[in-house]
Amino acid sequence: MALDSRRRAGGRSARRAVRMAHDFTMLPGLTRKIPVCEVMDGSQVERIHNASMDILENVGVQFRDPIAIADWKRAGAKVIGELVYLDRGLVMDLISTIPSDFTYHARDPKKNVRLGGKHSIFVPMTGAPYLRDLDDVRRNPMLDDLAMFHKLSHMMPALHSSAHHIVEPYDHPISQRHLRITYSSMKYSDKTFMGMTTSPKNAEDVMDMCAILFGEEFIMNNPVTTGNCNGNSPLVWDETMLGALRAFGARRQPVLCSPFVLGGANTPASVAASVAQLNAEALSALAYTQLCNKGTPAIYGHYLSTVSMKSGAPMAGTPEISLMNFMIGQMARFYDVPWRTSNTLGGAKTFDAQAGYESATTLSAVMHAGANYIWHSAGWNEAGMHCSVAKFVVDAEQCAMAYRMAEGPKWDDFDAALAAVPDVGPGGHYLGHPHTQENFQTAYFMPDLFDNNSIEQWAAEGSVEITERALTHAKNLLNAYEEPKLDEARNEALLDYIARREREIPAADELNQSY
Repeated sequence: MALDSRRRAGGRSARRAVRMAHDFTMLPGLTRKIPVCEVMDGSQVERIHNASMDILENVGVQFRDPIAIADWKRAGAKVIGELVYLDRGLVMDLISTIPSDFTYHARDPKKNVRLGGKHSIFVPMTGAPYLRDLDDVRRNPMLDDLAMFHKLSHMMPALHSSAHHIVEPYDHPISQRHLRITYSSMKYSDKTFMGMTTSPKNAEDVMDMCAILFGEEFIMNNPVTTGNCNGNSPLVWDETMLGALRAFGARRQPVLCSPFVLGGANTPASVAASVAQLNAEALSALAYTQLCNKGTPAIYGHYLSTVSMKSGAPMAGTPEISLMNFMIGQMARFYDVPWRTSNTLGGAKTFDAQAGYESATTLSAVMHAGANYIWHSAGWNEAGMHCSVAKFVVDAEQCAMAYRMAEGPKWDDFDAALAAVPDVGPGGHYLGHPHTQENFQTAYFMPDLFDNNSIEQWAAEGSVEITERALTHAKNLLNAYEEPKLDEARNEALLDYIARREREIPAADELNQSY
């Protein structure tokens, strides 16, 4: 079953040339060595905590799911209809069983990554209903486009995951789409990946496919994928998300417990009060993961945006989003659980200066907030409505730059470098010194996609701007791509499973014909 039938020019020699010019080796999971930015003192952290506990105890959280209601009743929570009132002691007891860190196991064990504490990973964006393609045309995505992004994810060193539906494949029925998306994540990259949680049954299918790829016993003891469960702010968890959460929890796979914040619309028009509500929502879901399967990894999640009072549209890169990231990082560390954030978000319609400023602002805040699961790290633009190929590869390089910064200063060659100072002396230069010659390629990060030449050289080379450079780079990467082949028996088992489930799941008339 070939999910990408496109052929690219160049052949083996061209691919080899690109590989020689670029190192596609995945960076190890990031171990941060720079201080975190903490904007709250201890009393303010306690104030947020107590406000969140007051919300849980006295306002309650709506669990629109009869199984969850029954679970909470058995746990001794006060339940009135669908409203669950959670005692702070019960919540704290439950979240205390969440592992503070764990290791994701990839298809290639060399690409396993640790998460939690000082350990972080970069994950591409997901969920875009449109893309800006290799010709910078905005259109509906197809399965081949999803495969393209999974290939790029595989080749970008700072991306530690292939995610899942980076873009929605419109050429496949909605009811069956999760199967092809999961297979594409597994086939075109051997990094860790995300699993679809669009329904409880879809989540079970993903778990079954993970069991085929890794083995049932293995996944029961090792995280291999990540689910995302979005809350309906304010203070609602629905049957779809809770059912998917249980499907992942039954196989001991982590989920992101993610309230969806539109500051000023579904949270109070206040940074601190928004964090208090979000914190209550996240804790209620984190506690439920442990009610379902104690000791299962879980991740404190959120999606943050503020709402324009002019249009009602979500905004990216605002100072309040940065402040909330700093505060949520402090709260997650207070509870000693890993946490997720969103990265390099843009609201611009093209890959322009607005997109760059918004993304850079968010990336800087995320790194200094100490986030662990850094999602939406490549491609996000137009408030998530499209994934841009050009922005995808530039964002991934920006993540590599942030990775380098977060590693902190390196001291391994300090004495050798310092010894060059008397050699050069006053008024000299270091360009020809042996230490410079040995270290110039690694001492300072040199981005491939930014042009730092003189304007004369830039003009002589065609006055190429960043979008065109990025698209050319993406085409070269795809030409050099080599598929990390799946084990033949596992591949056949996955394809057999997909074929059986596609026979069982009615496609109806769900193919979107808008393309």
